[in-house]
Amino acid sequence: MVAYLVEPYDTAYVTSLFSPDKLNVPLLIHTLAFFIDNQSRIYIKLLSCNIIIKLSAIKKGEVHMKVLRFLSVTALLIALLSVTAFAAPKSIKVATDATWPPMEMVDANKQIVGYDIDFFNAVAKEAGLTVEFKNTAWDGIFAGLDSGQYDAIISSVTITEERKVKYDFTDAYTSIGQILVVPKTDKTSKTIADLKGKKVGSQIGTTGTMEIKKVTGVESKTYDEIGLAFEDMAAGRISGVVCDEPVAAHFALQKQEYKEKFKIVGKSFTKEGYGIVVKKGNKELVDLLNKGIKSVKTKKLDTKIHTKWVK
Repeated sequence: MVAYLVEPYDTAYVTSLFSPDKLNVPLLIHTLAFFIDNQSRIYIKLLSCNIIIKLSAIKKGEVHMKVLRFLSVTALLIALLSVTAFAAPKSIKVATDATWPPMEMVDANKQIVGYDIDFFNAVAKEAGLTVEFKNTAWDGIFAGLDSGQYDAIISSVTITEERKVKYDFTDAYTSIGQILVVPKTDKTSKTIADLKGKKVGSQIGTTGTMEIKKVTGVESKTYDEIGLAFEDMAAGRISGVVCDEPVAAHFALQKQEYKEKFKIVGKSFTKEGYGIVVKKGNKELVDLLNKGIKSVKTKKLDTKIHTKWVK
């Protein structure tokens, strides 16, 4: 609220100063309202923002109408410029590929849920944002950000130097590694290199795919969704799957139809940080999200979210 104080009060007098024919700014008139305090003073307030500017009390007879008019319009312009320059987005759209449990997935009620969803909601609350999530296929998720279909991506996106060339990232909000899952019937394989001459699956465009392609003699097979890779391994069409540790644990250790068939082998062989992705140059949103991330971590909310989703 911008308040302009005039005393003693004279509603007709003050109203006349802000008439469209005198100010010649009819658009501003609709943003004004008057109220009177318990000391019989009038305040002229701007309804479109929450900024308060305290102006000096001015007696009616001491100021020429033109000066009062000038000061009033100046106060309004200052407020409007302040809102334009410093206001953060109040509502944002965020894309996620909800096929990567337990990080992001669709539940039985067709709601998008998971670690990343809870984490972003916590960040948004701390940053004063409201969020609308959009389920988006991984192979088109970055293109959608490029074209402005949404403001950010949270989808277990690893921060890499290659991606940072084109996009901006928040600070890392959690760390994971790539790991190998094989059938329990495989008694010897511990690394990707142990599967030379065989096919190893991963989700297209992920760091898991990048790791498989580094190993000579192993055939990389990619899938639009990681669940399809596990289906193929269950059917004997591939010999291993590479994915993020939480996802491997979900499929190999928790999923009823697979936990008797698959096992995680060896240790994670990468160290990666997940970040929220925004368009290059959107520093305002990055700073706002980083502020939220810092607050979530300070309050240990991320620990609670991790306990809930990552078993």
